Amino acid sequence: MDHSEYAAELFVKGYNCAQSVAVAFCDVTGLSEDFSAKMASSFGGGMGRMREVCGAVSGMLMVLGLVYGYDTPGDDAAKRAQYQDVQHLAQVFREQCGSIICRELLGLARPEGIPQAEARTPEYYKKRPCPELVALAAQILEEWLGIPPGCKFRIPTKCGSLILVYFTIINLLDDINLTIIDNSGVCTVL
Repeated sequence: MDHSEYAAELFVKGYNCAQSVAVAFCDVTGLSEDFSAKMASSFGGGMGRMREVCGAVSGMLMVLGLVYGYDTPGDDAAKRAQYQDVQHLAQVFREQCGSIICRELLGLARPEGIPQAEARTPEYYKKRPCPELVALAAQILEEWLGIPPGCKFRIPTKCGSLILVYFTIINLLDDINLTIIDNSGVCTVL
């Protein structure tokens, strides 16, 4: 299953929109699913159900920052490059959906004003485009990262031995090099 399918599946399982995208890319970020879910937990429902920036967009941009973000204060060139990438990905999402604002995507005149999330019932899924939005955000990011469509990078998170996985995108259009280093230091390149 690719990242977009996995993100939609995670949303249907009960993760919020931001968590769904962030957790779907654990194989790329190297973070655990638990940590990614906690990191993204405040951004669901357009930031804590305030219906501001769509959580799927926030999750997409969190992954972008983890993969290509900068961490040196005063590095204006890196900051500018990061913000350029953020604006590009947000614009691609906006072009396909008409907005990056949660309440606009849901057709709400204003936020509901309560922190309690709605129950995930069949009726909920009929009126909410959220599974499709998390899938789209993941697809946009997957394409931007150069991961070929349909690639299946799901790796079990509960392994008998510690496995660290590093994805190095050698050529954005062609080759992906997968290096696996287990807890004994044995390195395998696929």
